Amino acid sequence: MNRAEHYHQMTTAELNAEYMNKKQELFNLRFQHSVGQLKNPLMLPEVKKDIARVLTILKERELNVPKNQGKAKTTVAKAKPTKKDGGAK
Repeated sequence: MNRAEHYHQMTTAELNAEYMNKKQELFNLRFQHSVGQLKNPLMLPEVKKDIARVLTILKERELNVPKNQGKAKTTVAKAKPTKKDGGAK
């Protein structure tokens, strides 16, 4: 199960609590980074992405958007016909 699916299964109250926890974690990571104690700086963008995931799901619930509506459909683009005579007349 990926993180987005995990967040989709949470209740709104749990998501709000998770948002607050992630904001606190981001604050702590930024503080550790500024004083040079952060062992893994790649945690910063990961926590930011988690915050964005949580906020996106909360917004979807606020707007009553179905779960799969935001996924793009894949289509095959048709090639444009070309002139066979090279285009010069």
